[in-house]
Amino acid sequence: MSSKALDAVPKVDIDPSGVFKYILIKVHDEEKNNEETSTVIVRGYKRCNYHSDIYDEVQEKLQPLDCEPLGGGRISHEPDNKKIHIYGYSQGYGKADHEVTAKIVKDAYPSYTITVSDEGY
Repeated sequence: MSSKALDAVPKVDIDPSGVFKYILIKVHDEEKNNEETSTVIVRGYKRCNYHSDIYDEVQEKLQPLDCEPLGGGRISHEPDNKKIHIYGYSQGYGKADHEVTAKIVKDAYPSYTITVSDEGY
């Protein structure tokens, strides 16, 4: 795999609306001259009951790239109001850096208001 494979990975894949768990994931491509190349992505789906379910699904989809969970939380996505709220934590992976998540999500949803809170589960 080249870094083109890494570049092809969408930075954000979240459900179009609702409240759901999300994880921040570092994706590695280690085949470029022994120099590690990586990117950070956001994934969140209502269909996943646990943060680990999201991770398992993403890891399987992105093989042979390596994935590393950086933490998790919750997202409230209100498309009608163009708002996304990022908060909470993952019991299994710990709290993601919501500021990093917010920057990545803002790039994917530039017309949205993105808010972050360390409150809530």
